[in-house]
Amino acid sequence: MSENAKVRAIVATDCGSTTTKAILIKLVDGEYRLIVRGEAPTTVEAPFEDVTRGVLNAIREVEELSGHEVLDGEKIIHPNDGERGVDLYLSTSSAGGGLQMMVAGVVMSMTAESAERAALGAGAIVMDALASNDGRLAHEKIERIRHLRPDMILLSGGIDGGTITHVVELGQVISAADPKPRLGIGYNLPIIYAGNTDARGEVENLLGDKTALEMVDNLRPVLERENLGPARDKIHDLFMEHVMAQAPGYNKLMGWTDAPIMPTPGAVGSIIETIAKRQDIEVVGVDIGGATTDVFSVFQDTFNRTVSANLGMSYSVSNVLAEAGIENVMRWVPFELPELGVRNRIKNKMIRPTTVPQALDDLKLEQAIAREALRLAFEQHKSFAVGLKGVQQERTISDAFSQSASGETLVNMMDLDLLVGSGGVLSHAPRRQQAAMMLVDGFLPEGITRLAVDSIFMMPQLGVLAEVHEKAATEVFEKDCLIHLGTLVAPVGTAQEGKPCIKLEATFPDGTAIDEDIPFGEMKVYPLGVGETVGIKITPARGFDAGAGQGKVLEATLGGGVVGVVVDTRGRPFVLPTDEQQRVAKLDKWAKAFDAYPVA
Repeated sequence: MSENAKVRAIVATDCGSTTTKAILIKLVDGEYRLIVRGEAPTTVEAPFEDVTRGVLNAIREVEELSGHEVLDGEKIIHPNDGERGVDLYLSTSSAGGGLQMMVAGVVMSMTAESAERAALGAGAIVMDALASNDGRLAHEKIERIRHLRPDMILLSGGIDGGTITHVVELGQVISAADPKPRLGIGYNLPIIYAGNTDARGEVENLLGDKTALEMVDNLRPVLERENLGPARDKIHDLFMEHVMAQAPGYNKLMGWTDAPIMPTPGAVGSIIETIAKRQDIEVVGVDIGGATTDVFSVFQDTFNRTVSANLGMSYSVSNVLAEAGIENVMRWVPFELPELGVRNRIKNKMIRPTTVPQALDDLKLEQAIAREALRLAFEQHKSFAVGLKGVQQERTISDAFSQSASGETLVNMMDLDLLVGSGGVLSHAPRRQQAAMMLVDGFLPEGITRLAVDSIFMMPQLGVLAEVHEKAATEVFEKDCLIHLGTLVAPVGTAQEGKPCIKLEATFPDGTAIDEDIPFGEMKVYPLGVGETVGIKITPARGFDAGAGQGKVLEATLGGGVVGVVVDTRGRPFVLPTDEQQRVAKLDKWAKAFDAYPVA
């Protein structure tokens, strides 16, 4: 549908694994605004076994809360006539465990990595990546495919015109595994071939009869260029045709929507990518859930998404402890707590995943774990969001097999303009200051960075809407979805505690003037409301860089938010004191600067 067409009312749903969420958007005084949100339990499993029951229940709640009639019985009223009905109905879904894929490529750090990027960008969880040089024997790879039972496999390898031997061998492994899909009996497993075009005939002979094989353009037609678009598009198509079609009630739901249903994480990536493009900014977004943490970034016009499938705040909370180490979790706890006490509280959360903290100390511990989950997920993301390997390098095929890592990471924190957080621990933190602290401590932004959180987690619905009506999606994202926390100023450099770091000069909208020297090791918060701005002059001490270069003065206009302007002179790289009393005193002092917790 053309964006110029008069779309006056939109309903969008997100069918999650446990909850189906619906939003109503209307054209109000020439701009699109969120009117109301409703939710209901997802109904994929028994006794209902029909996803549309949950969708109808969520939409009925929207009707009750808004007074706007959307349904006529069990049919969505099209189009909107001013009083009832909608012009667009869209949906996303991660019900049934989302899209679970395996990828395969000849060289782990080249074509297999490109295949992983394509799958992640399409909203999939990548269960495993196979490669000719991954150290596993053929029978181990076959056993792995049979054990995991993915929804789909993406096979790639070789540049166009190059050797076909290795990619054909991978095709033989998949053929020998004779893989069966996770959902649906009697259906062939979808396989996408996105490798050397010269090998298509051989791959067709191996897999054409026993799988639902699709051919798309090569992911790496030449070493110096990635071509992920065709594979991503095909993953979306097959997700709907094969995977979602097997889930109860999805065929009916697909008949209702005005655009293809998107996997939830792919839709979140879509809105992040759209905002970065429209505003011409560098963005990092994070969605921290109960089982996984997704990180999205756009740097140098390149979109990347990673899924940390073992880092979450409920089902996977013990994995965060195992991966981060007890010392790294405990360093954020602003009170003395025995190690056994930390372990017991974390295990309780894992076995009772829907509980929320009942005491202030429990909340502080949960937010300490969140900092480590965010840090680890972002470390994984930075190692994956890299420039292409092999660019402008002469090398042999043996070089390609022996090298183990791609190029430099694209993530440059000094260039980052906007950091957006979502997920329960961030979106539902009792005070927004707590969300700001978790984002700053988990990601450690540098220079000047805007901070925001998703108010009620509607980024998936806005992502699928961005595909068909970009104006509506971006207006609602800016005005109703994002809660602006404020702007962070974080100079890069280190010094001894109390030594000079930066000088700030500014006059705030209420007339308050500051001319302040802030020493190293401090956190300061200056109130500046949503929609307000302040011109500021930052003079860094020798050895510190606020964004203009070491020791160079930076003048900038900062935007406000519910927290305000946050000045972090704790240094980058950031190091916490090792002495327990000093560490606890510091954490307390920084939390008080934010007014993050109630004072007893």
